[in-house]
Order: sequence, then C-alpha cells, then structure tokens
Amino acid sequence: MSTDELQPSKLGTKEHWDDVYKEEVVNFAELGDEGEIWFGPESVEKMVDWTIEHVPLASSPSILEIGSGNGTLLFALAEAGYQAEKLAGIDYSQGAITLSRSIASTRGAERISFNASDFLSDDPPLLPGMQGQGEWDAVMDKGTFDAIALGTKGADGRSPADKYPGRVAPLLKPGGHFLITSCNFTEEELKAKFVTPETGLVYHSRIQHATFTFGGKSGSICSSVAFQKPLS
Repeated sequence: MSTDELQPSKLGTKEHWDDVYKEEVVNFAELGDEGEIWFGPESVEKMVDWTIEHVPLASSPSILEIGSGNGTLLFALAEAGYQAEKLAGIDYSQGAITLSRSIASTRGAERISFNASDFLSDDPPLLPGMQGQGEWDAVMDKGTFDAIALGTKGADGRSPADKYPGRVAPLLKPGGHFLITSCNFTEEELKAKFVTPETGLVYHSRIQHATFTFGGKSGSICSSVAFQKPLS
C-alpha cells in the first residue's frame, strides 16, 4: 500500500497520543498498569530474538527505538542482557517519556535513555561518548512508521511518512541495522519504501510471524523486516 493511499486518522496525530499517554501515566501511578503492548508480547519477543542473533551482545551495541511509547521493547532488550546505558528511546509525546521513565524506575532500568523528540524534524539525542549521528548499531520501530503514515497529508498531498526512510539511514553506522515491525505494510511494501537510492539501505532479513488464511489467501497480521547499511 502506498502511504498516499492511507487516509489520515487520529492515530496519526500527536494530540491523540498525548491523550493516550496522559491516561496511561495516571493508570500506572494508581494501578501499576504499564499500558498496551503494540502487536502483543510475541512481537517483542521475536524482535529481541532477532536482535540477539544479528546484533550480538558482545559488541556492546547502541540501539535506538523510534516511537518508544511505554518502553516495552527496550526493557525487553535490557532484560536480554543489552547494556541499559547503550539503549535509547524517543517519542514525540512527553507523556510517553514520563510513562517509560516511571516504569524504568520500578524495573531498575533507569540507565535507559528516554527523551521527547520528533523524529521527522529533530536529531535523536546522542548517548554519552557519541560524537554525532551515524553511530547507532541498530535502530528499531514497532508501529511508529504505521502511525506516522496516518498523519495529515501536506499541501502536496504527500504523507509525512515519506520523509521517514531518508531520516533513518543517516543514523546508522556502516553495517548497522534497521528493524521495523508494521501492520499497515507488507514485507514487499516495506522493501520498496526503504531500499532506495536515497537511503542506500539493503534488505537483510525478515521475521516470520504467524499466518492466517482468508478468502483463499494467506498473510500475516504484521510484517517485520530488517535492512542494513552497507559497510562501504
């Protein structure tokens, strides 16, 4: 599906997510409810398993999640053994950052960096020791590209998501990986969006999700695809 074909939705607005996380911050404070896990716990497990296989713990990698929400994926990576001080999450909703930091304080994960940042317009804050962008070993997205694709189109009729691929590639080290999980785009559609002359990224691998059959056709509820920045 083209990003131009998707109709704008409240899921693509900052106001919606500010309202969602305002409520979830209260729920966590009062009930200890950490909030929704997009695409379910299994999607997180599969992304962590992929990372363990392709972004080795021994390399002490720096990992950035775009649209980190309540921090579930980053907490799972930390629990898998990745160094918390090398993990970072950004989200354009301050409420999401408040929530993830609150959860981190109960999990002993305060060293994970969570910062409010609009990925389409701001460079992600650097981790200690970084000299500039282009030093991330891995960048991850679980549903954020989907939400951005539901944003209000510009005067030219283009989706704000069209800016996204060109902003991912410069963040990666040569050899670095970008892993994305989407429910709005198929594997082939993600390849078409991220493997372009502009990004310079190449297809790396995919994650197999459970399939279903309807009307004689088979498919997955979501797609997870990894891309890599060539070494040269």
